[in-house]
Amino acid sequence: TNKTWSLSLKNGECRWGGTLLTLPGRIVENGSEQGSYDADKGIFTIRLPKETPGQHFEGLNMLTALLAPRKSRTAKPLVEEIDASEIPEEVVDDEEFDWEIEQTPYEEVSESALNPQCHYGFGNLRSGVFQRLQDELNDVIDIKNPDFTPAAERRQKRLAAELAKFDPDHYLADFFEDKAIEQILKYNPWWTDKYSKMKAFLEKSQEEENHAALVSFSEEEKYQLRKFVNKSYLLDKKACRQVYYSLIDILLAYCYETRVTEGEKNVESAWNIRKLSPTLCWFETWTNVHEIMVSFGRRVLCYPLYRHFKLVMKACSDTIKILQLGKSAVLKCLLDIHKIFQENDPAYILNDLYISDYCVWIQKVKSKKLAALAEALKEVSLTKAQLGLELEELEAAALLVQEEETALKAAHSVSGQQTLCSSSEASDSEDSDSTVSSGNEDSDSDSEQDELKDSPSETVNSLQGPFLEESSALLIVDGGVCRNTAIQESDANQGKPLASSQPLGVSGPLIEELEEQLKTTVQVSEPKSTTAVNHSNMQERDGRQTPND
Repeated sequence: TNKTWSLSLKNGECRWGGTLLTLPGRIVENGSEQGSYDADKGIFTIRLPKETPGQHFEGLNMLTALLAPRKSRTAKPLVEEIDASEIPEEVVDDEEFDWEIEQTPYEEVSESALNPQCHYGFGNLRSGVFQRLQDELNDVIDIKNPDFTPAAERRQKRLAAELAKFDPDHYLADFFEDKAIEQILKYNPWWTDKYSKMKAFLEKSQEEENHAALVSFSEEEKYQLRKFVNKSYLLDKKACRQVYYSLIDILLAYCYETRVTEGEKNVESAWNIRKLSPTLCWFETWTNVHEIMVSFGRRVLCYPLYRHFKLVMKACSDTIKILQLGKSAVLKCLLDIHKIFQENDPAYILNDLYISDYCVWIQKVKSKKLAALAEALKEVSLTKAQLGLELEELEAAALLVQEEETALKAAHSVSGQQTLCSSSEASDSEDSDSTVSSGNEDSDSDSEQDELKDSPSETVNSLQGPFLEESSALLIVDGGVCRNTAIQESDANQGKPLASSQPLGVSGPLIEELEEQLKTTVQVSEPKSTTAVNHSNMQERDGRQTPND
């Protein structure tokens, strides 16, 4: 603030103190200039009149492109004659020239022999870098000895490495279990909202010049722009085409990274971007847009965590939106990539080879060129078969196996239900059989019990019948009085009470003999309970007859 600042205007140039700005349009100095200074913020605000009021100045937010003149102005001649006295002695060669040259047949020499150092980097303008930094760059790029590996050999090695890295199990896992993939596809990055606003603005005004104002830069991004050195790039038509193609490749990788992380950068962000971009990882060169999409699709299905074909197409759609938004949106993405690489130890070298130059170059590109590039990318159709990984065959085989497993599970479930039903029916029949058998057993047991109830008396009667007849006969021989006594005992065995009167005139030995015969007969032929009853009755009778003896 202690310095004296002066403003001088001349055509499209504005000199503010020691800083020279090159504006995209012409301005005039007519006394209507205004300037102010905010001491608290340390910001100068300058208002300058345009030569053509209402003219749109494109690229005023491209600070790097404004910091230096378009071209250097010098009066010094480009070719000078040097005095012989200024030539060093070691350069002077007085040796006589041999005019006789050995004649040898012409042999076609390979490109690597003619140019032992292959080119890479922005516009293929760099070479010899990896001879000094080979140890550091082994973790950054996949190609070995890039200084001596031509473009055709790089592509062959890249395709072989991708084919070896492809994991069918990982791909099929993401193909069938795609809940996380669907969540990623629903995410809307910052350019989605900007693109919607641009489409709405274009439908109303039909003007393409002013939609660049939709994309603004943060203070950190403006600081990045001021740190870049503005320079011009001498690119032929072929090199210029390579720069545009490689820009698509880098943006595809960046769009994938931003979507899968949902805008939250992590320690794997630098790895994802450089691994998914063959330009950064293999120093690949391109001939058309379609092969860029094929290469990007192969690498998405081989390297990152989420490997799904929908992510490939979504990244392509995001890249188209960024290109249609214009160079401000492209520059914002490149600044973010530059920051990610700058914070990663080995990846910062890729900023020197590619990203820093892209950040400077894109500020001078016409947005119409980027719109045409977006249209070329939009017209590309990519299929799974074009990736060369046999994805459709894998999916068909996996679906067939899944259908077979489903049918097998269904068959098992049906057989299990049938088995369960048959077992339940068998158990029901067994229960009914057991019920019937138990009923029969109960009826049998009841009948047996009834028979048993009737059998003792029958058995006793059958046993007592002949015995009583015999005893009756015996008693008649000795005297007719004891016959009545035998009849009374028979009545007692049938549950009738005995007579109180005692038989008279019966001798003791005869009674004992009858008692012994009765005991023997009852023990052999009657149940235990009946024997016990008869024995007790005999004891009672014996007890009543004992006093007479």
